Amino acid sequence: MAQDPEPKTAPVTYADAGVNIDRANKTKQRIKYLAHKTFTKGVLSEIGGFGGLFSMNKKYLDPVLVSSVDGVGTKLKVAFEMKVHHTVGADLVNHCVNDIVVQGAAPLFFMDYLATGKLEPEVAEKVVEGIAEACKHNGCALIGGETAEMPGFYPEGEYDLAGFIVGVVERERIITGKTIEAGDVILGLPSNGLHTNGYSLARKLLFEVAHYSPETYVNEVKNKIGNELMRSHKSYWPSLKKIINADCIAGLAHITGGGITENLPRVLPRGTAAVIGLGSWPVQPIFEHLQKLGDVPKEEMLRTFNMGLGMLLIVPANKFKKAQMLLERAGEKVYTVGRIVKGDRKVLYS
Repeated sequence: MAQDPEPKTAPVTYADAGVNIDRANKTKQRIKYLAHKTFTKGVLSEIGGFGGLFSMNKKYLDPVLVSSVDGVGTKLKVAFEMKVHHTVGADLVNHCVNDIVVQGAAPLFFMDYLATGKLEPEVAEKVVEGIAEACKHNGCALIGGETAEMPGFYPEGEYDLAGFIVGVVERERIITGKTIEAGDVILGLPSNGLHTNGYSLARKLLFEVAHYSPETYVNEVKNKIGNELMRSHKSYWPSLKKIINADCIAGLAHITGGGITENLPRVLPRGTAAVIGLGSWPVQPIFEHLQKLGDVPKEEMLRTFNMGLGMLLIVPANKFKKAQMLLERAGEKVYTVGRIVKGDRKVLYS
């Protein structure tokens, strides 16, 4: 006896699996114009191709490309809770710019990666708007990126963000730190808060230990906690480019994860060490409040947070005044925070 045929099922589409191609295409169109605003003369391709094309300026005699990739980290958790997505795009670009600036490189172009469980066009546009504005501020072009919709991989309302930057420097002008020697002066440029590092510890102290919410106003900080945590990662390129061209710098250290303790030794040559004078710059209230909340040891604070200094410059003593003048003319507050001594590539505090 013949069996009855199985009932037909409705066709299954990609949208049924959680990926809406039409929505993704609309999102790409919405952010395409943002990228176009950042284009420089070197851009040869359009947004939406398989790869971004960029032509090098012929003014470079022996150009060396410098690249870096990074993310925003758990600062995104605060952004999700506050529904503030514009500033994390700027955080991403500025962090990457600072990472290549320490080698003397001028930023050329940037590419981003945004991954989420469900693509929200308005959120994606806000993120890319922040990326584009920061690229424009730093003089680099946003030439492409990837927006990935991965259902079930990320919790609803959350996403991850990463970026890739390429810059250029003349080979003979690469800042390597090799010329650093005892007697050099260490200058510090102030940060704009936590920047993008130490948020796992900060969130634990503020939200679990102190039971704050992002809307909690803290007198010691004179700000709502959410607003304080969302302050943008500062780019130092606009202030540093003139002093780099003036050949005043022996070494640069971007103070990110690991704080001064872990980052400054990365640029020190063998036979040298750094002495940093605690109290030689103003530590912002947020750091003091975090330390108090968790009774965090001073050593732990110094190897986790930037403690109010986002960039350290090592300059020869005979170029100190010139460097200070150029930085102040660029609108930077400058603090003399230490000196180079003989040692074994460590940071000593006094």
